[in-house]
Amino acid sequence: MSDSLVSGIVVFVLATYLGAALIGRVPPTLHTPLMSGANAVSGITVVGALLVAGSGQGWLAATLGFLAIVFAMLNVVGGYAVTDRMLQMFKKSPGEAKR
Repeated sequence: MSDSLVSGIVVFVLATYLGAALIGRVPPTLHTPLMSGANAVSGITVVGALLVAGSGQGWLAATLGFLAIVFAMLNVVGGYAVTDRMLQMFKKSPGEAKR
């Protein structure tokens, strides 16, 4: 294996561990703001994955780039759906009297 592949795997494993450790310690009241931040990061991930998938470096890069696009877009769309649903809870219903 090349040195760059090994260092890439090490960075991926450390980032995965650090991400899981940080998310596990977030109190439930902060999950929605955290999800909004994750949506922004996933948007950046989509751009990076598009670059990797279209780089022409072989079928493995194209496949992993495509999978990264799919998973990041699932996160973005799901996060926005959950955020929208939570914001709907704070809107006044049409029949509610104004004070």
